[in-house]
Amino acid sequence: MEAVQLGQYAPAGKILVHLSDTHFLANSAPLYGAVDTDQTVHRALEQLHRSGIRPDALILTGDVADRGESEAYRRIRGIVEAAAAQWNATIIWVMGNHDKRESFRSVLLGEAASVGLASPVDHVHDLDGLRIIALDTSVPGYHHGEITDAQLTWLTDVLHQPARHGSILALHHPPIPTPLPLMSVLELQDQPRLAAVLAGSDVRAILGGHLHYSTQGLFAGIPVSVAAATCYTMDLSAPHRTLTGVNGGQTLNLVHVYADQITHSQVPIGAFTAVTQFSADYVDELAALSPHDRRQAFSRQQ
Repeated sequence: MEAVQLGQYAPAGKILVHLSDTHFLANSAPLYGAVDTDQTVHRALEQLHRSGIRPDALILTGDVADRGESEAYRRIRGIVEAAAAQWNATIIWVMGNHDKRESFRSVLLGEAASVGLASPVDHVHDLDGLRIIALDTSVPGYHHGEITDAQLTWLTDVLHQPARHGSILALHHPPIPTPLPLMSVLELQDQPRLAAVLAGSDVRAILGGHLHYSTQGLFAGIPVSVAAATCYTMDLSAPHRTLTGVNGGQTLNLVHVYADQITHSQVPIGAFTAVTQFSADYVDELAALSPHDRRQAFSRQQ
């Protein structure tokens, strides 16, 4: 049956899947000898297929491969492309501090690896008027983030002409504070310079990774959403001033783009026991009712 709008908001114009920090190793080697990185990504994509959601794009915000190995890139590219093909979704790869520009370019983007380390991997995607800007904040040989003068000039030129449905900036190092002291050493440097470029632009959201836990903030008046890693996550409840990664708490983010706002939702990756459920048939029954009768049937406390 035709979908009926049950609330005040029409369906999102675009749905984006935001994944980060997959940290694949060559030959499916377990990360730190303990984490099966492939299994979590497979499970995340299977959950999306089960849901019936048809995303318009998959955005991976960096640290795609733990050591920048070509085989690791080929493997995750095969997994992600197979899923994206079923949805006809665009794939947007973003560089992280663990990634290597040469193999990232050649394997994931199909570009010439000869460009080498000197040139950041920045690119722009147009999703029917929604502009996605992938900005490379990596620094070869280091784990902190930087944006060069040339990149800021490039970004200024890109943003000079507003996109029909606005822009989303995707980068690895999120420009927001972290309560983890050691992670703050590895933050994006000189953030005011980026803020000056973004001020007054059409950027509606900033997507990031790097921190290995989900968090949100505000930068230059723009909402920032960080996706937790699919490999392992940071334990924010660990003893003070320690940095502890755990094999649990992995999530993916769903980004729903509406005409006047964008929402970011965390989806736990894994199998969990259902404790309550309303079926699709029940939703169809509600859809057949008037708005008043619908509220009486579902909102009224028994």
